[in-house]
Amino acid sequence: MKILNKKIAAKKSSVAWIMRQASDPYVARAHRDGYRARAAYKLIEMNEKFHFLKNGQVVVDLGAAPGSWSQYIAREYPRSKIFAMDLLEITSIPNVTFYQGDFTSDEALTWLNEQLGLNTDEIGNGTADVVVSDMAPNTVGHKKTDHLRQMVLLEYALDFALHALKPGGVFVAKSFTGGSTGDLIKQMKTHFDTVHQVKPPASRKDSVEMFIVATGFHA
Repeated sequence: MKILNKKIAAKKSSVAWIMRQASDPYVARAHRDGYRARAAYKLIEMNEKFHFLKNGQVVVDLGAAPGSWSQYIAREYPRSKIFAMDLLEITSIPNVTFYQGDFTSDEALTWLNEQLGLNTDEIGNGTADVVVSDMAPNTVGHKKTDHLRQMVLLEYALDFALHALKPGGVFVAKSFTGGSTGDLIKQMKTHFDTVHQVKPPASRKDSVEMFIVATGFHA
C-alpha cells in the first residue's frame, strides 16, 4: 500500500498505523459485519468465552465511542436496555441511551444513577446486570505514567460497578499490564465469585491492554 499524502508519509507512526489497519483482518471483518470498530470483537470473544450477556439485561457501557460494544449488545440482545457514555459523541444506536460527558464528573454519575434508578450508596442494591468499560486514557508513551492513568479510570469504573450492579452481576473492564493491577484484582475477588484477566485474540499482541472479567457479584 502506497501512502500518497506527503504529510502523513513523513510521520512514521502514522504510516505504521495505516499499514497495520490495511492488513488487519479484524478491520476488514468489522467493515464486512457492519461494526463501527474492530474493538467489537474483543467483547464478542470475551462473551463467547464467559457467556455474561443475555437478553433482557440492563447494561452500562463506559468509554463507548465509537459505539461498537453497544452496537453488538443492541444487535444480539435486542431486549436489553443499554446506557452508554463517553467524552466523545457517537452516532445514535437503536435501543442505546447515550450521554456525552466525563464519567468521572458528578454530572455524569448523576445521569447514570437517574437512568438506573439508584438512590442509595449501599453496595449490593444496584439495578444493572452488566457494566462494561473500554475506557482508556490518552497515552503519552511513558509506560508507568500510562499505566497509572489507566488504573485511575479502572478504579473509578470498579467503584461505580460495585454500587450499580445487582447481585450476580458482571464487570468487564480494560486494564494495562503490570503495576498495581494485581492489588485491584485482589479487591475484586472480595466482591465477585470469579475474576479472570484475559487478552482476547482481537487485542493486538503488541498492545499492553488486558481485560478483567469479573462474574458473580456480591456485596
